Amino acid sequence: MNIKPLAYRMRPRSIDEIIGQEHLVGEGKIIARMVKAKQLSSMILYGPPGIGKTSIASAIAGSTKFAFRTLNAVTNNKKDMEIVVAEAKMSGKVILLLDEVHRLDKAKQDFLLPYLENGMITLIGATTSNPYHAINPAIRSRCQIFELKSLETVDLIKALERALHDEERGLGAYNTEVGLEALTHFATASNGDVRSALNALELAVISTEPDESGTIKIDVHIAEECMQKKSFSHDKDGDAHYDVLSAFQKSIRGSDVNAALHYLGRLVEAGDLVSIARRMVVIAYEDIGLANPQAGPRALAAVEAAERLGFPEARIPLANSVIELCLSPKSNTAITAIDSALSDIRSGHSGDVPDHLKDAHYKGAAELGRGIGYLYPHDYENGWVKQQYLPNKLRSKKYYKPKKSGKFEQALASVYENIEKKK
Repeated sequence: MNIKPLAYRMRPRSIDEIIGQEHLVGEGKIIARMVKAKQLSSMILYGPPGIGKTSIASAIAGSTKFAFRTLNAVTNNKKDMEIVVAEAKMSGKVILLLDEVHRLDKAKQDFLLPYLENGMITLIGATTSNPYHAINPAIRSRCQIFELKSLETVDLIKALERALHDEERGLGAYNTEVGLEALTHFATASNGDVRSALNALELAVISTEPDESGTIKIDVHIAEECMQKKSFSHDKDGDAHYDVLSAFQKSIRGSDVNAALHYLGRLVEAGDLVSIARRMVVIAYEDIGLANPQAGPRALAAVEAAERLGFPEARIPLANSVIELCLSPKSNTAITAIDSALSDIRSGHSGDVPDHLKDAHYKGAAELGRGIGYLYPHDYENGWVKQQYLPNKLRSKKYYKPKKSGKFEQALASVYENIEKKK
């Protein structure tokens, strides 16, 4: 039995074997063009764990036939880097994959920089941290920066199936039968980490006894044991997913913290950070709105923190924000106001812009009556003067109807009502 893990053995040998990351390695894309021209530049690959940073580096090396070495910025010392440089001097070029490149200290960095400058070493730095925040500018300025995207379930299933049928490096020598439900669980429970999914699949195959016919049958229960994660009936692309998202938003709108946390938990288990993030920001502006204007920026900050952390830690800022959204006063006046205005526009109720509001910054505007009679509000007490702004056919229309559920909108309502009285 091969002692190297399946994920290691199944690393792509050329960029044609890379699964996912089409925006970088697809036909005509930047890394594919570099490899085809054999004109590599140093680069930093960043994104969540297990989505292909090392795979892309090894595939680039395999496609170009350059020597390839892997080091870790934390655990490997300057002496290890000196060995790589010595090899580069002999062979002419070495591709160096430097994992955790954001942890590169100044001594190692100063040693490497001259060899990056003269092209003897092509650095491929791998990191889960945003390089614009975490990597020293001296390294960053000498590298192209590429963001890797999380792998979709279909990509992970493709990787698993490839490993099952590969007799040279994978599990093709075993007579296996893996159900679709089990494959899907390996793919979804790994939260986009192909390394985790492949190694769990290998554990399942080599630890399961064959049946009477000599077939190793892997069902969802075995997949659960090997992933150490229960199967969750939640298809990201199915109706159940949208039902949970709907219940999530309605629970927050209804100020039910416990229900909202329950549905958040289901979405977290499904590993769907993108949908959670989008829905939370929408909720903050649609359902809380002007009743708590800071809920929107704070929800966005929580989402950004979650995206940087990744699961499982992402659940923490998300829960903080969901609890605030639930217990905030609610107001939908902004969305109803803009939708009411859009309804008029789409129904043909718009009318001409009043002449005194039209653009007057061009020669001949005065002759056309543009801008004449416009009253500049800052010339008047409290920065307000009675003046018509809506088109004639809508001059009495009121779109905004304030609620007084939160202190901020109470203050807005007071100003709004005072202006309306003066009109």
